[in-house]
Amino acid sequence: MSFFKNIFSKEKKETLDKGLEKTKSSFFDKLGKAVAGKSTVDTDVLDNLEDVLISSDVGVATTVKIIDRIEARVAVDKYLGTSELNAILREEIAGLLSEINNANETEFTIPQQDMPYVIMVVGVNGVGKTTTIGKLAHQFKAAGKKVVLGAGDTFRAAAVDQLQIWADRVGVDIVKQAMGSDPASVAFDTLQSAVAQKADVVILDTAGRLHNKVNLMNELTKIKRVMDKVIPNAPHDVMLVLDGSTGQNAFEQAKQFTAATEVSSLAVTKLDGTAKGGVVIGISDQFQIPVRYIGMGEGMNDLQVFNKTAFVDSFFN
Repeated sequence: MSFFKNIFSKEKKETLDKGLEKTKSSFFDKLGKAVAGKSTVDTDVLDNLEDVLISSDVGVATTVKIIDRIEARVAVDKYLGTSELNAILREEIAGLLSEINNANETEFTIPQQDMPYVIMVVGVNGVGKTTTIGKLAHQFKAAGKKVVLGAGDTFRAAAVDQLQIWADRVGVDIVKQAMGSDPASVAFDTLQSAVAQKADVVILDTAGRLHNKVNLMNELTKIKRVMDKVIPNAPHDVMLVLDGSTGQNAFEQAKQFTAATEVSSLAVTKLDGTAKGGVVIGISDQFQIPVRYIGMGEGMNDLQVFNKTAFVDSFFN
């Protein structure tokens, strides 16, 4: 634990441990039944393990990958006891996460640059998108950054109102227009305002409607094109917010949005109180997109930078 104290505050680690309790309890209860009465990792154990991983929302493709890796180890080592299965699983899952999530950060940081760093947030309604934006704004402000929010979901009054509440609560500026306005126009005004204020971070909300893929692609492409005129190469991060408690439905949402636009990072919310935390592993692996943030509670500080080492440690300890 001493290592994690160096990189992860005690409070954050305790929140992570508590938030993954249901996922961990469900997973290891199933795993215990899968290996009951077995002393070695054989075909039956691997078949049972496959069922455990799939039913824990890790996803079929990622499950197959993990099983293949364990089978390869069994072939080399010839004899693997079921008592070693925990350690093997931990190593393989940590390895998978390391392939996608290269950084092992613990703080809310952005690259140093002359112009504001722009994050465009996408995702369907109800996943915690606006709340995630508010928590992000709070965390960046706490880190000493000047933040400007853009209310780009002009199709829902509730979305704009909620973002205004978060802006007031956090104490950051917000740019908004009348309902039904062109979201690209909101994006343009937001970036112009951020540049004028010499802001460090812009976080732009977008409509969370379930568009068909073509309309979604056209709308997001237009927003990105307009932003690039104000700040070259903006947005610098297209963040897809997914509700971790929906399990396999989160996979489907990720599939739709990655087909419609170039998603560069993920934020997985509502992981506390659900047994579906395995979805973080599967989505990260299947879409080869790094998980940047995870939501572990309702508090303003309960959005955490995703640290793969701490996550695997909490999951298996």
